[in-house]
Amino acid sequence: MSTMQSVRFTVHGIPRPAGSKKAFYNAKLGRSMVVDANDNSRPWKALVSDAAIQAMTDANGYLPPLTGPLLVEITFWMPRPKSHFGTGKRAEVLKPSAPRFHTSAPDALKLARGVEDAMQGICYLNDSQIAVEILQKPYGSPARCEVRVVQIEQATVDPEHRESQQQLGEVRG
Repeated sequence: MSTMQSVRFTVHGIPRPAGSKKAFYNAKLGRSMVVDANDNSRPWKALVSDAAIQAMTDANGYLPPLTGPLLVEITFWMPRPKSHFGTGKRAEVLKPSAPRFHTSAPDALKLARGVEDAMQGICYLNDSQIAVEILQKPYGSPARCEVRVVQIEQATVDPEHRESQQQLGEVRG
């Protein structure tokens, strides 16, 4: 059985959503173009891509993108508003009633879309490889995005087929 590979990295800054896509026809190129509707996502995606490249580089150089099905876990640590803190002498003290999770815009899926797009071609070939995804959006300081991408085993539905594949692997290995 092959060793599962993974990559983990952190991007500091306030996470930005990729938002929706918009399409238009480019007569000069003779084809349709699809771009992000949110221009503010470009600098954030560049930060994510840079962090992904660093994470996919070891002493021997750049590692190839992960293949096969993947588990992606992304935690978006969002900054707390001032209303979560006391006033006056207690301005730095978090109120006991302050919520743990960020439940307002931007939504976790749009935040994830930007990170997924930025990792494509670096951590994996295509975001269609993402078979399992875990997203969280808690409050925390400093604002950041923590990413983990893990190759997962491609299992089959039929248990007998799985057993024969395991036996075949034992014979080969």
